[in-house]
Amino acid sequence: MYPENTPAEVRPDTGMSDAEAATEARRIIADAYRPTAYRDTAPVPVHGDTPPVVQPGRPPMSQGATDASVLMLAGGTATSMVGGTAAVLMYVSQFADPLVCGLVFGAPTALVLALARLARHTKPAPDVHHHYSGPVHQEQHHTHTTTRGVWARTTNR
Repeated sequence: MYPENTPAEVRPDTGMSDAEAATEARRIIADAYRPTAYRDTAPVPVHGDTPPVVQPGRPPMSQGATDASVLMLAGGTATSMVGGTAAVLMYVSQFADPLVCGLVFGAPTALVLALARLARHTKPAPDVHHHYSGPVHQEQHHTHTTTRGVWARTTNR
């Protein structure tokens, strides 16, 4: 674009000399490769009196509580999907029998509940091992409690 023998005077298109243009180009390239984040390298204290900060999301809880909450969320989602499907089916058909829809969409729920109850009763009893040194008198009692009725009557056996 410029002939080789152009003096190092101010160029008309940039308003800079060749040396100034080269310096500006080096500065732009250096700015492009400069890190945009800063990491604090100061050592973090090992312990202190500041309490832990609750993070956003689910609140802190035990593993069993976390598992139970996930199970409840999944069950609620599945129930709403089944109910929504039944509602759409009844609305679209305009003559669907609500009793038949309840039986068709409620059968899987009843089956799952029955299987869960069966699985709960088939759990093996835990093995209990006691190790004593010296004379020991041991009694074992099993209490079965039943509460029934509108006015609660509790029977212990």
